Amino acid sequence: MKKVMLVTLMVLAVGAFAVAQIQAPTSDVLGAHLNYGRGCAACHAPHSGAFGEGVYTSYPNTGNVALWGQNVQPLFGQTFQVGSTNGTTSYNLTFPATWSTTDPVAEDTMTCLSCHDGNLATGSHMLNKVYETLPGTYGTNPIPTLLGNNGAGQVGDYLNDHPVGDNAIVGCGGQYNWDCTIASNGKILMNGPNSSKFVQNYGFFVSTQAYNNQPTVQCTTCHNQHLMNVVAVSASNSGLTPGYYATMFFIRAPYTQPAVPVARTRRRSSAASAMVARPTSRTEATPSRRPSNLQPLGERAISPQNLPGEEYG
Repeated sequence: MKKVMLVTLMVLAVGAFAVAQIQAPTSDVLGAHLNYGRGCAACHAPHSGAFGEGVYTSYPNTGNVALWGQNVQPLFGQTFQVGSTNGTTSYNLTFPATWSTTDPVAEDTMTCLSCHDGNLATGSHMLNKVYETLPGTYGTNPIPTLLGNNGAGQVGDYLNDHPVGDNAIVGCGGQYNWDCTIASNGKILMNGPNSSKFVQNYGFFVSTQAYNNQPTVQCTTCHNQHLMNVVAVSASNSGLTPGYYATMFFIRAPYTQPAVPVARTRRRSSAASAMVARPTSRTEATPSRRPSNLQPLGERAISPQNLPGEEYG
């Protein structure tokens, strides 16, 4: 399972850079989370938690954490099976029985599912349809935004969702993991000869959350809920030219899709295969292998533009 976790994080990093294009944001940086111009108040209630949003809940203390304005009570104590590799094995995602906890799964995953769960926490009135306009590389059917409800009547199935939670631990060393190290505080240090070169060529943008001094994957590891369409590249996370780059789906790395499908070359397919089979060898790419079309967007990337619509009803 650790091998799968490594490959998934590498696909996020390499795949994002492989197709990134210069693209100005088409909406305010909050994007779908702007909620018809409501902005921060769409998720955070300045007073009274969920009650301050007009949301009924039998748990009155939702606002005690991050001024959260959604109903988290249906998720308390729930256990989901996420991230299957063969249809049966999976990771256990278990939520705490209370909101007051230092476990990062509460603030970095349970808050997300209080809106994005389509099975138990169904009070957010989401339409289960991605907000962003998708290029022709995607199919024509709506892309769901609810976990546990893929829009096809398959309610309660989380095996097709990326592993998250306290058991989704990223490892270092060994046959399948990065030649990185894990600090005493649970932070991943990409300081090996191959992992550091990977950061230089592609970047390392994921944000793992420490639990029991181990780096865990939560929703916010790959997604920044406050920036839908732009990401900051700096010397601390990549060897690319510093600046603001386009992204999609609130992903923490530069990521766009071409308007039309691009044929994959044998060279790229071979590189991808090598990355999966021998992860350390893929990181030995030289700087010349870095995509040459990546350029910063400039300051306009963080300037609010027209207020967007929303995926909520």
